Amino acid sequence: MTLPNTYADRNCPLARTLEVVGERWTLLIIRDAFYGVRRFGDFATQLGIPRAVLTSRLKALVQEGVLARDDEAAAGVEYRLTPKGVALWPVVRALMNWGETFYSPDGAKRVLLHDQDGGALDHEGRCQDCGAAVPVAEIRVEPGPGFITAKTDLDPVSTAINTPRRLLEPVVR
Repeated sequence: MTLPNTYADRNCPLARTLEVVGERWTLLIIRDAFYGVRRFGDFATQLGIPRAVLTSRLKALVQEGVLARDDEAAAGVEYRLTPKGVALWPVVRALMNWGETFYSPDGAKRVLLHDQDGGALDHEGRCQDCGAAVPVAEIRVEPGPGFITAKTDLDPVSTAINTPRRLLEPVVR
């Protein structure tokens, strides 16, 4: 049986959530927004996504209030996570943890640390040093033991994303 295209008439929050973030590429766009990617061309380069698909996904995320489009940013049009988008962090973190557990035999590709004290975060986002539940803006991401730099990662945006930095901090070229 073919699944319907929409689940709006169903009383299921998971189905409604999948309507917003369940299409291919969407969670990767959101992940890169957490890493500080804000510009259309940078999303396209980072993800290798077709431009028409990226346009569609960004438009949908803006319509749903997950991203805000800033037409007056100094560097041109930028897309930023809204509070609604930032609230997706536990989902993104959980999926990353799951992927590292089952698909990263060489170790985590990236590690999450409490920027304040350098403590590693557990799978629930708590600092293993101080025990605090660390807010997204205080999380530092760094390459982990399973990180491998690819030849395609030599552009300025990839270089910025692959160096220790706080989540949500904008990528500066």
